Amino acid sequence: MINAILEGQGLRGVAELAAVDAGGPVAIVLPARGLSAASDDDVPIDDLVRLAVSRLRAVNGSPPDWLRGVEPVMAGPETVGYVLALRRRDTNGTELALDIAEVLRVAALAVVTEIAVVDARDELADEIRGSLLDDLRGGRITVDETVRRASRMGCDLTRGAVALVAEVHSSRPRHAAALVRSEHPGAIIEVASTAAAAANPGEAPPPRIYAVLPAPPGADGEDKILVAARSIARRLRAHGPAAFSSMCGSAAEVGRAIAEAELALEVVSGDERMAAQLDEGMGNGVYRLLFRALAAEPGEVRLFYEETVEPLVAHDRQYRTDLIETLEAYLANDANMNATARVLYVHRHTVAHRLGRIRELTGFDAAISDNRERLGLGLKAYRILAPTLPQ
Repeated sequence: MINAILEGQGLRGVAELAAVDAGGPVAIVLPARGLSAASDDDVPIDDLVRLAVSRLRAVNGSPPDWLRGVEPVMAGPETVGYVLALRRRDTNGTELALDIAEVLRVAALAVVTEIAVVDARDELADEIRGSLLDDLRGGRITVDETVRRASRMGCDLTRGAVALVAEVHSSRPRHAAALVRSEHPGAIIEVASTAAAAANPGEAPPPRIYAVLPAPPGADGEDKILVAARSIARRLRAHGPAAFSSMCGSAAEVGRAIAEAELALEVVSGDERMAAQLDEGMGNGVYRLLFRALAAEPGEVRLFYEETVEPLVAHDRQYRTDLIETLEAYLANDANMNATARVLYVHRHTVAHRLGRIRELTGFDAAISDNRERLGLGLKAYRILAPTLPQ
């Protein structure tokens, strides 16, 4: 079976050889890697994948009666899937007395070899993909070359894309990368700084996953890719903070989108409450505009912050007051002073006093609609700039 792997026959070759020894159909399902194969085309592979997922999630339930044996496939301490022996349909209840468990154990060992081969191939592909993302992040590549190199990797950027960046705090960065690949097969994915983090786990920053997710065809391609990016980011947060950019309409903007996603990640890493707001706001609205502006003209966003709410931040820091929190609550409650007082557990007169102090420090009256809009934008600018501000 191992020879079959080394000769390039893959999981199908292992399943076919195991089926000969087992005297019946054999299937190999690796949900954690997005891989499956069976010894013949009649095997209900989708049902077996669902069964394997249930076992991996420790869902209680009896195995179906058409299953003769199950052997886990281990990648280190992790169970990544199973080798399964099925009952033959033409035995009329009689089967050869075979050591099914031993056949499946040998097959599982061969599958581990295939996993190692696939991982080595993926690492090489990741290096190639990574070089493209490095060039994009460094602005060292033309638009035509970006489209051409991405196309060779199966990634069509002609309809635009969304960039995604995640920080992996778990010990399985490649597992996290495989999650992105399984959710969006056309993506360009890079795992960065993995070697440095492994060599100096106490000093090196955690590895990051960079991904470019191409938009699908159709008039609703932008909506679909933003939904996909939001879903992937939420799943990746099991490994660490994750964020994604707004939609970029062409390959010329991919570098900007990566920078935008990096900025969003810095914000999410520093303030977990922002994750949900950014998830909803990156598709449209103020946060999208602010992050785009920050990626292109950081000085402009910083200046807007300084001209609006910076005095409140400085006052809170120096005197341990709650002017920023009060302003946020006031805006969130549609400028209703009584509702703001209830949220903050203070008297409405306290809210009125703080709003007066906000007016004195900023020159903006939160009771006036136009002033509220500027203060609201200033708060959003503050939230995305916060990781870079002095503490």
